[in-house]
Amino acid sequence: MCSACGFPAAPGHWTEAGATTPHDRLRARFRRAQVLRSVLPAYGLTAHDGADVPGIQLGTLSGANAIVRDLEEVWREAERLTGQAIDPLDPRFIGDAD
Repeated sequence: MCSACGFPAAPGHWTEAGATTPHDRLRARFRRAQVLRSVLPAYGLTAHDGADVPGIQLGTLSGANAIVRDLEEVWREAERLTGQAIDPLDPRFIGDAD
């Protein structure tokens, strides 16, 4: 368990499938954070995963923050923080926008 946040160590996320070494899992985690940093600003949110806590840190421009465990929680918490529905499959985020 993390002494800073109280989250237990996660066993891994489905997006790490195929990652066989700790280095591969860390690389997958940083890639997820990079994608979140490109999607969430459209909603006035920031995302950070420095691998120093077991979770993803979300923040609003007004200073509200939350730590979530995985991608499923990212979307729930992002909607709670912004008060609006967020579609992670919105065409403008997945490259299908005209």
